[in-house]
Parts: sequence; structure tokens; C-alpha cells
Amino acid sequence: MSAHAKPSKLIKGATGDWEIVVGMEIHAQVSSKSKLFSGASTEFGGDPNSHVSLVDAAMPGMLPVINEECVKQAVRTGLGLKAQINNRSVFDRKNYFYPDLPQGYQISQYKNPIVGEGEVIVDVTPTEQITVGIERLHLEQDAGKSLHDQSPDSSFVDLNRSGVALMEIVSKPDIRSAEEARAYVTKLRTILRYLGTCDGNMEQGSLRADVNVSVRRPGEPFGTRCEIKNVNSIRFIGQAVDVEARRQIGILEDGGTIDQETRLFDPGRGETRAMRSKEEAHDYRYFPDPDLLPLEFSQAFVDELAAGLPELPDAKKARFMRDYGLPSYDAGVLVADRDVADYYEACVMHGGKKRDAKVVANWVMGDIAAAANASGLSVAQTHVPAAHVAELVDLIGENVISGKIAKDVLALMFGEERDAGPREIVERRGLKQVTDTGAIEKAVDEIIAANPDKVEQAKAKPTMLGWFVGQVMKSTGGKANPQAVNDLLKSKLGL
Repeated sequence: MSAHAKPSKLIKGATGDWEIVVGMEIHAQVSSKSKLFSGASTEFGGDPNSHVSLVDAAMPGMLPVINEECVKQAVRTGLGLKAQINNRSVFDRKNYFYPDLPQGYQISQYKNPIVGEGEVIVDVTPTEQITVGIERLHLEQDAGKSLHDQSPDSSFVDLNRSGVALMEIVSKPDIRSAEEARAYVTKLRTILRYLGTCDGNMEQGSLRADVNVSVRRPGEPFGTRCEIKNVNSIRFIGQAVDVEARRQIGILEDGGTIDQETRLFDPGRGETRAMRSKEEAHDYRYFPDPDLLPLEFSQAFVDELAAGLPELPDAKKARFMRDYGLPSYDAGVLVADRDVADYYEACVMHGGKKRDAKVVANWVMGDIAAAANASGLSVAQTHVPAAHVAELVDLIGENVISGKIAKDVLALMFGEERDAGPREIVERRGLKQVTDTGAIEKAVDEIIAANPDKVEQAKAKPTMLGWFVGQVMKSTGGKANPQAVNDLLKSKLGL
């Protein structure tokens, strides 16, 4: 793994080149029905304080009880990140005052996390891959939410999120550009969704990133980092990295120094703002939570979870390339969303026979994706079942319809023939391709007879053939088999 950025990744300053160094802490909300230490619901969007147990409200004498499903989800995630699973981990209290943290401390993990070092392979572009090291993954509680816009003179607190399980996934400082940062979060989110351990919904706050940014001259030690808190979209993560790096370069080139601090990114103004100077860990006075025993589980527990994992994106991509002969780019696009990958595979293998995988990929990534997008849906959400896509591809393969007619049939399937299959549409609307050479020959003869001047031009300039093909297709309503038209024209024009 290269420690230094490629020259193309460097930022040109007034006084020379600079290298961006980024590390990330991703807070991913664990997919589970109840919270980390209480039985309250984790469902999004309830009325304020409707999903709060006595434990979440920190009533005196309430004791936390670990949620086994959250532990399993953290282990599954660790396995998906090819990481060290620690069979013994410890929950610590991290003490700080926050109005929506009723206990006055957060239960987290400090020195002994549940998951240790791992790695994520990231496709930055179709031709460039990087490996980002994972430092650790630990479980912790989320805080509640302060609402400042409900009253002119008071703030309100909603504790629905308080105590919801989070996985904090800490990367090593291996990222060297805004583009790499975006690609890393995209890949991590895909892995979490495949595993079913976090829904990755950034609009609802189930995935948020703290982005650590520093700059240095190539080859020099790491610079002082600033942490940009709670960035909640992949686009904003990229913008925040660029804006903060340029801010730091400006200060350093003017002879100033960078203060280690926590900042916020303001997408509206395209800038980061200081929030507070960064406390070191000892200010949090971590100590093991006296109400919770160390978390211990057996290797058998881990092995059983490993055996139940789904096929992950990297393995699926490799299989699509191997079994279906797809190029790396196509396979990468298809596996980026598990539902799309499943839909694609169902199209290729429908009815137990294998279709031309590249042709199917072109349809799924091209016309079907475009038609779905136009309705505001993803490919996997469309009402067109995989069986119908398979049938459409079969009709082209059987020379019943041409690729052009297939596009028209697809438009009908997304429009006025929503519930009909392609074969039915072709039959009912008389869209069958004309392969009867007699009928095609008649159309060819008519066009040739009507355009003697063009015939002469074609003999001198064979590229004119395309004009004739177009005319014949027009006169047959686009239904003539294009190959047959080409062959007949060539023989009749003597080309």
C-alpha cells in the first residue's frame, strides 16, 4: 500500500505541492429492533420521546443489559471488514456533559474494542484501487437530539435516539484525496448494506462521518489534523475534505500553524468553521463501566456468524467477472447495490438457462436504469420483473425483434403496457421483425427503383449504404431484420 499520494492527487499551493491525509470515523447505526442496553424501539420518526425506556432516560438505579443482536451485528461487520474479532472486549464510560445525554456519560469502548484491525478494498476509478486500513470497530450508545427551533426561549430534548447502538468504524489515515474519501464511504456503506448490519441511510442519520483532515509536504511527517464532525452525505464528505485542506494550506503558506480542533462543515457557504478545541482522550475520564461485565464470547459463536454471512461485494464482483465474463467496470456497477446485483442475476439465469451476460448487463445498466430513474426508482425497485427482461433479451436472440424494436417494447412495459410481458406485447401489437426475405426484397427493390441517382452515388461511395438501410427500415416500420436488409442491399448494389 503506498504511503504517499500519486503526483496527480497532490494539491498545488502557491509555494509547491501539498498532500492531503484523511482518516475517518464512521458512526453507523446498528440495524436492530431495540437499543444497545434497553428494550426500547429503534424505529425512526416516532413522536419525540415515544421510544424511551427508563434506562434511556437514566432514571436512578436502572441497569444496562447488553443486546445480543447488536453484538452479533458488530461481529458480522468485523468479519465483513476482514478484521480481527476480539473474543473479549470491555465497555467503558466516557464522561462528558451534553444536554441530550441524560446519564452524563456515554457507554462506549476504549482500550479493548470488539473488533480490531481490518481493511477495505476501494475502487476509486475503474482502473484504480486502494486499500484502506481499519483501525478498530467498537460499539457505543448514540445520544439524543436537542431541538432549538420549537420555541423562541427554550430548547427541547428528544431522547428517541438516546441509547441506540452505533458502530464506530475508525479508518487508518490511508486516504489521500476527496475522491478517495467519497469512494471509501460508498464502499463501506455497500458492505454494511450487504451484511444487513446498518441500512446506511444518511438522510435519517444512520450513517455519519467524522472526517480527520491534515496536509503535509510529500514525504514529510503527518501534519496537525482537524476533525470535521457529523458530515451526513457522501457529496459533502468530498467537499469538506477539499475545503478544509485548502484552508490549512493557506494558513501554512502564510507562515501560520494549524490548531488541532473540531470543526463543522457548512455546505451552504462551502466552508468549515471552528466548533471547539480538541480535548485529548484523558479529559473524558474513561473507566470500565461497573454495571457491565467484560463482553466475552467463544470462537464457535464467531464461526457460526461467519458461516451465515452473505456473499460480499468483492466476492460477488469476482464471480460475475469469472462466471459471466463481465468487464470489471460492469461487474462493479452491478454489485454496488445488492438488490441490483440480485435482479441482474435473476435476468441472466431466468428459467435455468444462461443468457448473454454482457447483453443483459447493457440493458440493466442502460435502458432499464434510465427508465427506472425517470420514475425516481432504482433498477431493483422497478415493476418490470426479471422474467420480462430475460424474455426481451430472448426475443432479440431469436431474431423475433430487433434491438430497436426491443427499446420500443421496453418503453411500453414502463408505460401503457405495465403488466404485460414482452412476448405478449410483440404479438398483440404486431411488432415482430420481418425476416421473410421476400417481403424485405420487395421493400429493397422499391427503394432502389425510386432513387437511381443515389444508386450511382452508392457505387462510387459505399458508405451511402447506410442511407438505403435507413429508408428500407422506415418503409417497413422498423421491423425488417437489419442484417437481412444489409445483405440484400449489398448484393443488389454490387458492393
